[in-house]
Amino acid sequence: MRSPLTRSMLALSLLGLATVACANNGKGNGHGHGADHGPNRHHPAHVGGAVELGPRPYYLVDDMDPGPLKQRLQSCAERKRPQRRTDWSIGHRGAPLQFPEHTEESYRAAARMGAGILECDVAFTRDKELVCRHSQCDLHTTTNILATDLAGKCSSPPVPLGNGEYDFSNVSCCTSDLTLEEFKSLAGKMDAGNPDATTVEEYMAATPGWRTDLYSQNGTLMSHKESIALFRELGVKMTPELKAPSVPMPYDGDYTQEQYAQQLINEYKEAGVSPRQVFPQSFNLDDVLYWISAEPAYGRQAVYLDDRDGSGLDPQNPGTWEPDMATLAGQGVNYLAPPLWMLVTTDAGNQIVPSEYARAARAAGLQLIAWSLERSGPLASGGGWYYQSVNETINNDGDTLTLLDVLARDVGVTAVFSDWPATTTFYANCMGL
Repeated sequence: MRSPLTRSMLALSLLGLATVACANNGKGNGHGHGADHGPNRHHPAHVGGAVELGPRPYYLVDDMDPGPLKQRLQSCAERKRPQRRTDWSIGHRGAPLQFPEHTEESYRAAARMGAGILECDVAFTRDKELVCRHSQCDLHTTTNILATDLAGKCSSPPVPLGNGEYDFSNVSCCTSDLTLEEFKSLAGKMDAGNPDATTVEEYMAATPGWRTDLYSQNGTLMSHKESIALFRELGVKMTPELKAPSVPMPYDGDYTQEQYAQQLINEYKEAGVSPRQVFPQSFNLDDVLYWISAEPAYGRQAVYLDDRDGSGLDPQNPGTWEPDMATLAGQGVNYLAPPLWMLVTTDAGNQIVPSEYARAARAAGLQLIAWSLERSGPLASGGGWYYQSVNETINNDGDTLTLLDVLARDVGVTAVFSDWPATTTFYANCMGL
């Protein structure tokens, strides 16, 4: 998913995953889809130990403005009851607030924080193997490729300037530049790069100050098949996102978009994973409609990721929605996933309320999944891109939970992607979702 990042240097002193637990043990809020269907189901603790939240959710509660919501969340923190895993909490690329995204370490951290669903963004390698990567061409910012001999295989490698210096302004390294074996030889790092740098070390040392490199020493990259095996080990559901190719399709003359979409589903079928455990996603509506038609068991839970704001969609103006909610539902789409800000607006009293987009989606029977919480850094100055429709109401980190409460109670989202799933797990347990 799209990830505009602020460059704030206010560091978060939120490290660690200490075993701190709270919350009541609710049985659901009515958005489930049967015993095994849909987000919003609780699970036993992850394989190998209890759900662990660490200090961040409590830090956020303490930072909230006074009021009934803060009191409710404080009471959950004080009760210190065991947490339960919940599908309402989705690990967005794992737990990339502090762990290198789409790595085994990031996924395991997210599962420990109670995420009931984990995401593998799917791209393909030169030999047409599927791997977990947010973009087909992000290896220069998410891995150590520039510090290895494989840098020379990049689509657009750094340009030598002499004296050990380089021009990184147009660097681009893609999964399709490498074989699976070559891809697996790399190490994941925090997603960042400094295009103004002149050395590899400077380029790679660009992690925003509100994140951390503390857990970047071990970033184990994964194929899509390996992610399936890991997620089954962890006992979580799976939401693979088919990423838009950065190379012309058909790739290599005969690898079509439909084959790419089918290959993703085939790897779940080959692994014996029930369709009820999988929520395939794409920003490309044609991919979603392909799954609905060609693989209806998996297509039933396919998620249409909506970023149409870039083409003029206004969440408050139904005339800009093409296709509209009724059309999407009529095409068999059951799950719609827009960014956080498209689901909310402010009323005359400057309170956060559901947007017209959110109301129309629910009226059409679409299940809503929001993305992505905990991706904005400190919120003192309005929260940036993900909060753009309510920027004027956002002024402290505690407002993370204020927005989350509106999404849960008023919008009625089925689940929320988060870069730090402890926050969504804590809220879901406290409110009995």
